[in-house]
Amino acid sequence: MKPAQLKVGDTIAIVSPASAVAAYVPRRLQRGIETLERMGFKVLLMPNATAVHSHTAGTIGERLQDLHMAFKNPDVKAIFATIGGFNSHQLLDELDYDLIRANPKIFMGYSDITALLSGIQTKTGLTTFVGPAILPQFGQLHGLDDYTKEWFERTLMQTDPIGPIEASDEWTDEGLRWDVNDDRRRTHVANDGYVVARTGEGTGPIVAGNLGTLLLLAGTPYMPSLDGAVLMLEDDESETPETIDRYFTQLRHLGAYDKISGIVVGRFHSKVEFDPEFPLKDILLRATRGYDFPIVLNADFGHTDPVFPLPNGIQAAVSAGESVVIEILESAVK
Repeated sequence: MKPAQLKVGDTIAIVSPASAVAAYVPRRLQRGIETLERMGFKVLLMPNATAVHSHTAGTIGERLQDLHMAFKNPDVKAIFATIGGFNSHQLLDELDYDLIRANPKIFMGYSDITALLSGIQTKTGLTTFVGPAILPQFGQLHGLDDYTKEWFERTLMQTDPIGPIEASDEWTDEGLRWDVNDDRRRTHVANDGYVVARTGEGTGPIVAGNLGTLLLLAGTPYMPSLDGAVLMLEDDESETPETIDRYFTQLRHLGAYDKISGIVVGRFHSKVEFDPEFPLKDILLRATRGYDFPIVLNADFGHTDPVFPLPNGIQAAVSAGESVVIEILESAVK
C-alpha cells in the first residue's frame, strides 16, 4: 500500500514519537520548519511535538494522540519525525492500525523511529520511509544537503521508478552543538563510494532501518518479514565494533540469512572505530559465513549526511562486483 505522492502546497505534520530533544532546541526546530516552508510545504507542528515526560517527548498517550491526529487529519499528506532517540516502540501495541490503514500517508524518520516504521509497515502494509528528520537534516543552517534534497524529491514527489542510487560526492559526520554553534555548514570530506564486502546479485523488498532498534522487534508481531528482503541497515555513533558484531550474529541466529537476498549497510560515524586489521567488512563476512548474497557497505543513509530515503517494502536490486548498482525498481508513492 503506497501513500500518495507529496506535492508542493501539501501539509506536513511534525511529531516527536521518541525523545524530547525538540523541546530543548527551539531554534533548530524552527529552522527545520522554515526549510519545509521554503520548499513550498505547509507545516503543522503537532501539540505534543515539544512535550517532555521524563526521557520521552510526552507520555505514551500524548505521543499516540499526535500520531493518530496526524493520520486522521485529511489536510495532512505526510508525517515527519523531529528526531529518533529511544522508546518509540512503546507506542506499537496501542497504535490504531485500522486508522492508519484507512488513511495511508507518508511517514518518515530514522534511527529509533525504525520501530514505528517497521511496525506500521508490518501491520498495515503501508510503505514507510527511513529518511531525513526535522532536527538533524531539515534543521541545518541552509536546510537539506543538495544530495538529500534531490533524493527526497525523487522518492516522495514523483511516481516514476526511483532507479539507481548514486553515491554522494561528499559526506560529513561533524557534530555542531544545536542552537549553540550550528551557524555554519559542517565540514565535508570526499566520499570514496560503495565498498563491496561480498560480490553477487539480489532482488527483493526493502527492509530498512537502525539495526539495534529493528532487533528490538525480534519475536514480536511487529518484526517485518525478511523473506527475500534486501536488508538496508545502519546504526549510530554510540555503537562499537563489538555491539555491531553482536547484532549481525543475532540476525544469523534468527535465521535471517536463510531468507534475505542482500545486505546494504549505511555509512558508520567515524566515532565507531573499527580495527583496521578486522574492519566492518570482516565482521559481516564472519557473521554471514556460509552464505553467498551480496553485501555492500558505505551507503548514504544512517547517522552521517547526506542521506537518501529508503522506502520499506518497495522492490530493490543490488549488484555488487567490479562496480556496484543499488537500484529501487519501482515508485515509492502513487
